[in-house]
Amino acid sequence: MIQEDPNSLPDIDIIPKQERLFLRKDSWLTAKDLASSFKYAIQGLIYNLLTQRNFRIHIFIGICVIALSIWLNLSFDDVAILILTIGAVLVLELINTSIEAVVDLAIGKRFNTLARVAKDSSAAAVLVASFSSVLIACCLILPPLLTRLGL
Repeated sequence: MIQEDPNSLPDIDIIPKQERLFLRKDSWLTAKDLASSFKYAIQGLIYNLLTQRNFRIHIFIGICVIALSIWLNLSFDDVAILILTIGAVLVLELINTSIEAVVDLAIGKRFNTLARVAKDSSAAAVLVASFSSVLIACCLILPPLLTRLGL
């Protein structure tokens, strides 16, 4: 088994330009303190915002749903439920990106049936959460919206 030098960076030419900002030679190390942990977590959020279209779509839809719920004067409990469902979708989108990255790291550019299963299953988790959040939003938002519109 070949051991890679943990301080070596991958071939820079195969990494998209927007992702090169996130390269760290010490990425294999555990964060030394709480501030570093937060810094790395924020870098992960920024990475997803810059590189993952679906993450940006979910953020936009979540902001629209929260704005609509405020406009409709939904109860605190209803807004909390909406925030939880939006958060669940975003968390699953982050996990999906992580799984895809780890699978790509492990198998490279080769096809592997189990890699496909891992990627498809993690994407399916996001899809199920998205459908569930749409149903929850409809249950909580549609009645007051129809009332507000006089329908």
